[in-house]
Amino acid sequence: MEALFYVIPVLMIAAAGYGISRVLGRSRRISAAWNSGVTAPGRCLRTYTTTSGGGDSMVHTTMHHVYEFITHDGRTVRFDEENGPATVLTGDIVTVHYVPQHPEHATAHRPAPGKLAAGTGCLVGCLGVFILGCLSFMIAAHLMISAVQERMP
Repeated sequence: MEALFYVIPVLMIAAAGYGISRVLGRSRRISAAWNSGVTAPGRCLRTYTTTSGGGDSMVHTTMHHVYEFITHDGRTVRFDEENGPATVLTGDIVTVHYVPQHPEHATAHRPAPGKLAAGTGCLVGCLGVFILGCLSFMIAAHLMISAVQERMP
């Protein structure tokens, strides 16, 4: 039974660590695309929304865009991007930023390094505080379990 006070927080820490790695990886890919200086005209093929939540929780809607563009070496690339502007509609032409070695990691978001850094920092910070909370819980649980075991005959 005592193991649950250690195992569950460790699993939660692992999930938060995975989240941090995903957030940092996404930020690195978008930043690399913006900094590469390579752009191409792209066309919005489709827009759609996904929803999550409901019931007792808030409903969250995410807008997606499916873009297609042709790289400078002639390859056609199609990608799906979340949280694009609602003003981009099917058929619109956009500027796509990409790294020539990995055009599948393209983005149609306008360069905004400050906004990207702030968003990444906030998410990493929140997940870091969550990890510290899990560690604090584990330490407190360990101290309480140790104190109870000392008093037992």
